[in-house]
Amino acid sequence: MKRFLNRLLPKSWRSDIVTIPVIRLHGTIMPGGGPFRPSLSLASTAGPIEKAFSFDAPAVAISINSPGGSPVQSRLIFRRIRDLASEKNKKVLVFVEDVAASGGYMIAVAGDEIFADPSSIVGSIGVVSASFGFPELLKKIGVERRVHTAGQNKAVLDPFKPEKKEDIERLKALQLEVHETFIDLVKDRRGAKLKDDPDLFTGLFWTGKKGLELGLVDALGDMRSVLRARFGPKTQLKLITAPRGLFGRFGWFGSSRGGFSAPEIAAAAASGVIDAAEERALWTRFGL
Repeated sequence: MKRFLNRLLPKSWRSDIVTIPVIRLHGTIMPGGGPFRPSLSLASTAGPIEKAFSFDAPAVAISINSPGGSPVQSRLIFRRIRDLASEKNKKVLVFVEDVAASGGYMIAVAGDEIFADPSSIVGSIGVVSASFGFPELLKKIGVERRVHTAGQNKAVLDPFKPEKKEDIERLKALQLEVHETFIDLVKDRRGAKLKDDPDLFTGLFWTGKKGLELGLVDALGDMRSVLRARFGPKTQLKLITAPRGLFGRFGWFGSSRGGFSAPEIAAAAASGVIDAAEERALWTRFGL
């Protein structure tokens, strides 16, 4: 509406300032999350995404810095961006910071154009599952593990039991299905831009400069420079943020039901330490 009314004014009265809404999708992609472990998921990003597309602007800019995570949450975020882009008839411009890999790259292909720094990391189009095995640990510390199931496959890949060949094969079959979905999505979005390279979908990752050669990104550049070159030197960037979180809304360790109990705080902290280790491993894979 603002742009429409602006066109009705005499040319000398028209404002040449364009405001572009900006969404920052930074972090690992995981369902849930909490005060000790903020993460990217549809639940945590839907609000800012919806708000950004409600702006009277010619495009929405998205800054991505993520090593990946949940393929389901990655695709849900991707889908929400594309649905709103079609509904609002807006261009989506994605800007990669340090890394857009695995699920991070899945979200990046929601952009009509992808920009990266020459030293950004992009790609890693694959699926990984990692865990630890402790089959001998319980014996050494004198603990007996008891597992009772209804269904012979209910306890597959138990970390306290030796791996079975059939369980690994089942897991790999699932990974292949998820990988195929990822590949199809990238091919659908990038199309003829992708180069015919045998390593493209093997899980390898590249710099932004090499990603440009492979067709994984469209150009090299930073958000401010690109947007001002496209929409004018007076272009303004408007960062769209989520509503204040639990701490900001209720005070430190407060809640709408009268506060967290000490066991809840301890459990959340312990869970946060484990999750932080997993997230650290994701970032470390890309040298970050």
